[in-house]
Amino acid sequence: MGDLIKLSPIEAAQQFIRKHFPNCQGALLAGSVVRGEATETSDLDIVIFDKSVISSYRESLMDFGWAIEVFVHNLTSYKHFFKNDYERARPSMPRMISEGRVLKDDGIIDSIKKEAKEIVEKGPAEWSVETINAKRYFISDALDDFIGSSIRAEDIFIANTLAELVSEFVLRTNRKWIGASKWVVRSLKQYDEEFAKQFVEAFDIFYKTGDKNQVIQLVENILQPFGGKLFHGFSLGKK
Repeated sequence: MGDLIKLSPIEAAQQFIRKHFPNCQGALLAGSVVRGEATETSDLDIVIFDKSVISSYRESLMDFGWAIEVFVHNLTSYKHFFKNDYERARPSMPRMISEGRVLKDDGIIDSIKKEAKEIVEKGPAEWSVETINAKRYFISDALDDFIGSSIRAEDIFIANTLAELVSEFVLRTNRKWIGASKWVVRSLKQYDEEFAKQFVEAFDIFYKTGDKNQVIQLVENILQPFGGKLFHGFSLGKK
């Protein structure tokens, strides 16, 4: 009939390791349960280091009363994910490992945690002027569409695009990590609590009432230090 009793996160994670990865060299419990942010639908994020694994993989399953996401690496494959996360400015794996609670360690975890922490603290690479201008152009284009649109259904999805582009722009021009879904707001709060509040409020008012003014003002204020909206003279890919 399966598991009827939901174990504590630590107990479930430890039993999961003993059952599925008894010979691994290291294991961590990460995610919301470790940060104290768990909800009714939270799962367990477990990172495994096993030298016998040929290549990294991710698997989702139910065990010990929990939904479990397991991220399995050998002792070097995680470095590819560190590099990829750094380049896309979303430090999913470094954050999981740096924050993770050690469940098993055969002497490898300290150095891997140190690598992860250094990446998280370093922040993403600085954007070039060319990248900033390209992002300004696409934000300006979306903003003009937003201002000019009179169709509510289209307004909603233009606003979605603006929120994504603008949150990325603010964070990357300040050399802060970006995120997706709930991590958009979390990343903005980590950057500046007050700004995050203003950002959410502007879009919340639009979605509730259709009033675009605060979103428009927010976006224009963000672009202003970089020269404002950009259209005339912008070129991409011209030889």
